[in-house]
Parts: sequence; structure tokens; C-alpha cells
Amino acid sequence: MRTHSDAVVIGSGQAGPFLAARLAAAGRRVVLIEREHLGGTCVNDGCMPTKTMIASARAAHIARRAADFGVRVGGPVSVDMAAVKARKDRIVGQAVANLERWLGGIAGLRLVRGEARFVGPRTIAVGAETIEATQVFVNVGGRPLRPDWPGLDRVPVLTNTSILELDRVPEHLIVAGASYIGLEFAQMFRRFGARVTVLDTAARIVAREDEDVSRELQAILEREGIRFVLGIGDVEVAPAAAGVRVQLRAAGRAETIDGSDLLVAVGRRPNTDGLGLDLAGIATDARGFIVVDERLATSAPGVWALGDVNGRGAFTHTSYNDHEIVAANLLDGADRRVGDRIPAYALFTDPPLGRVGLTEAEVRASGRPALVGVLPMQRVGRAKERGETDGFMKVLVDAETRRIVGAALLCIEADEIVHSLLGAMAAGVSVDLVRRTVPIHPTVSELIPTLLDNLAPLGAATETRP
Repeated sequence: MRTHSDAVVIGSGQAGPFLAARLAAAGRRVVLIEREHLGGTCVNDGCMPTKTMIASARAAHIARRAADFGVRVGGPVSVDMAAVKARKDRIVGQAVANLERWLGGIAGLRLVRGEARFVGPRTIAVGAETIEATQVFVNVGGRPLRPDWPGLDRVPVLTNTSILELDRVPEHLIVAGASYIGLEFAQMFRRFGARVTVLDTAARIVAREDEDVSRELQAILEREGIRFVLGIGDVEVAPAAAGVRVQLRAAGRAETIDGSDLLVAVGRRPNTDGLGLDLAGIATDARGFIVVDERLATSAPGVWALGDVNGRGAFTHTSYNDHEIVAANLLDGADRRVGDRIPAYALFTDPPLGRVGLTEAEVRASGRPALVGVLPMQRVGRAKERGETDGFMKVLVDAETRRIVGAALLCIEADEIVHSLLGAMAAGVSVDLVRRTVPIHPTVSELIPTLLDNLAPLGAATETRP
């Protein structure tokens, strides 16, 4: 069967459904194609399930610390992993059902289930149907990347998707990857009661962050009992009586680590293979990401790529913003660009890391005159009251314009506090205005003006860091 549509959206992640709805509301005939599950990574095996489980892990952690707050609980804290999973499944299931119900009620929008592939320019085959479209929007997301370690195909391997299906606590979880996904699962399962060892080829954890952030976060996680083996090489994997054995070299010596389970979290790759992009004239880069311009248009006329698949952002919020950019440009006569947004994201360990703008290393490399302010959380009253004084806040300021250019907040509620700095950056206001703003007491955010009161030239030899 051959049909025609004004627009075809391939993939129902955090850009696809909302763009499809905008297009349908504008009177377009829209087909939304999904091969697996509505909501994409975020809803099914990303943000929503992991943060639900992180909440359960934090509850266990706080229960174990109850005596610190003068609270007595009966007996040792235990975790019912099957109940944790059931709670996660229930919350995810409700979100997917709500999304399907919403999409089903949109006039002009047709949802098609199946594997989509290009068979020509703006021509997509799905099942027995071939759809010719005036415009095509690709939002197919990504999947876990596997390292090329010898023997990895001989052992059971968990990914960020399959580990969510565990209804037991691993005896010893080995996590390959000391970045965002790996560290969130490492702390989560440590708090559930597993012994956890984290491996990485890099010399420090979250290597894209500044060294002080890496150092402090590692110290926090080590205090919870997580072990790190960094700068690894010559890795081989084999079955073992306990489950899996990892042999490697680190710090110039050989080491063997036996674990019950192995989680691989070394990165992600785009779901572009099998899409037939070459038949549609859509260019990709060496890693398989679809090449797009500042308006998210691909090399093929009438085709756009949104979300993880375009390599311009790997977060739910950037994917959603991609849909806003495309919709505004196509439907509202705007000229919005990807480069206009300020980079911002969070690492949802506990405490979380809230990041916005440039890192300190990037500011130094730019050569611009800059100021830096650092405030240890031991000086923050709200953190003391909550018994959570780990971490620090750091802000970077252009010395000439007096505007904030970056920040790293590794502290209690950092994932929320960072938005006050993001808003100031988006508004282009000076740090002097932020300093004069009167915040609410007692909060963590009230220390932002104090942080800005302690700016010093970046690169001063007398700088002290936590």
C-alpha cells in the first residue's frame, strides 16, 4: 500500500510526539512511527525509571542514617528489590499509557507501529505500507555501546536497559564506565546493598568535568563504599564461578576482579543503522550520527533530525528543545538555532552535580580574563541542617562583562539550584545584580550571592579548593 502524508515523524522519544502534535494542530496530516515503545529512552529506560529507583535507594540510605537525626528504626534496613522494580514499572507504565491516550486523541495524527526505513528521498517503508512525505523528522534515539573487550560475548552483560529488570540485589556489581550513567547505577545499587566496583579507561571519573569535580565526587562515592579502578587497559572478560571475571592492568600491575554481575555503561550509539539513510541522501558522521545544521536540517531537503540521533545533545531537555526549535521555525516563522541554547545538565548522584555553561578548563583555554568563586558546602547552613555537607559550589565569571559563563554545583539540591544561574545567564545580567538580589532564608540558593562575593582571578596561585 502506498500513501502520502504531509509529515512523517520516525520515533516517539522526547521530540517526536510533541512535534507531531504541533504539526497536526497546524492542520498537517501526520504519521508518527514507533517500532518499540512510546516515550523513547527517557520514559522507558532512562530518566523516569532510573530516578524512580534512585528515590528508593535514597530512602534506604536515609533510613540507615536515621540515628544521625535522632530517629530510631527497628532492625537493619533491607531492600525488597522486587518491590522497587514493581514501583518503577507502575510509574513507567502510567506514563506510557498517558502518552498513548493523548496521542490517540489528536485529530490528524496517525500512530503506526513498526520498523521504519527509507526507501528513497522522503519515502518511508513500514510494514506493508510505503509513505511518501512532504517533510520527514527523524527521532530514533540511541542505544548502549559495547566495548570491544575479548570475552565479553561469553558472559551475561547488563546495560542501562536490562539492569532495570533486576528483581534482586547483585552480590557484587562491576560497573564498566565511570561517567553519568555508570555512576548513577553504581551509587544506586551500593545503597540497595550490593558491593560495587567501577572501572574506567580514563584516569579519573566523569573526565569531561573539571578535576576538582571528579576528585570530590569520587571521594563522596568512596565514602559510601564504592571502589574505583581507573586508567585500566588490556581488559579481558571470562565466566567465573561467581558470575563474571574481569582481568585488566591498572597502575602498571595486573588485577583480577570477580563479580556477580557486569554492567556496561561506556557510552551510547545512534540508532541510524538499518534506517536506509543513504537511500534518502542523509549524511552521517564517522560515529553514525546524522549531520544537521543549526536549524536541525539534514543534508536531504525536507528532512530534519532531532534528539540523540543528531549528536547535538544527549539529554531529554535538549531533545525536547529540538522539537521547539523545528516547530518554531516551520510554523511560527522564527529563526531559532541550536547554538542559541546554553549547555546545562545534571548528574543525578547524591549529591547531584548541576552543570551550566563552560567548565573551568574551557574558560582557561579561552584565554579570557575570568573570575572564579568556590564555596564548600560545610559553610552552608541548610546543608548542615540536613546533614548533607558533601561537595561545593563553583561559579565562573567573565571579568570584563561581569557575566556568569559557567558553573559546577556538586551539592545538595544542585540540580534545582543551578537553574538560578542558568536564568541569570540567559537574561545576560551581571553578577552584581545577582548579588543584590535578596534570596529566601534558609535555603541552599541563598548562598549564591555569598559565592559571588568571593570571586577571585582565575589562575591565582593562592586558589584553594575542597
